[in-house]
Amino acid sequence: MTHLTLYHFVGCPYCQRVRDYLSKEGIHVPMKDIRQDPASREELVKIGGKGQVPCLVVDGKALYESLDIIEWFKRNYKK
Repeated sequence: MTHLTLYHFVGCPYCQRVRDYLSKEGIHVPMKDIRQDPASREELVKIGGKGQVPCLVVDGKALYESLDIIEWFKRNYKK
């Protein structure tokens, strides 16, 4: 099974795009708000080398850019 985590923060329009897509599709993934939890930001930097959001971590590998994240879900996610 694929392990997913979405790093984001409220107020980021690109993060909102991804959250809206997930909601519309009924997809639930663990999310970490890097502004509410500074440890999550540090974790994201360790994983991907930068604190950019949105970032979907797929089995320990960082995937950036909202449209790329949405495309990943379209191609790979099975409900």
